[in-house]
Formats: sequence, structure tokens, C-alpha cells
Amino acid sequence: MMEFAALTYGLLASVILSAAQRNRKLAQPHPPLLLYAGYLVCGLSAGLALALAYVALTLSGLL
Repeated sequence: MMEFAALTYGLLASVILSAAQRNRKLAQPHPPLLLYAGYLVCGLSAGLALALAYVALTLSGLL
């Protein structure tokens, strides 16, 4: 299950980043769906980073 989630997340992030780069290169505005998906991926990344940092601190005995 974890492999599927990681593959889906990676695929979604690469599609969003490549579409944003293409739009920037062509000087076109980004569609709202692309912006929402980008914010979703950014929020998921930040939330996962905080959760993993908490787990690491807890397991190391610092918290």
C-alpha cells in the first residue's frame, strides 16, 4: 500500500511541476485546477515532513 501511495504522489507531483514549467515557458496563466493540485501537494509534503520529524524526535528520546 505504501508503494502505491508513493508512486501516486510522485506521479502527481511530476505532472504538476511539468505543467507549471510549460505554462511559465509559454507565458500562460496557470489553470485553477493546477494551482489547487499544487497547493494540495505542497500541503501534503509539509504535513508529512512535520509528522515524520515528530516521529523521529519521539523515537530518539528528545521529546
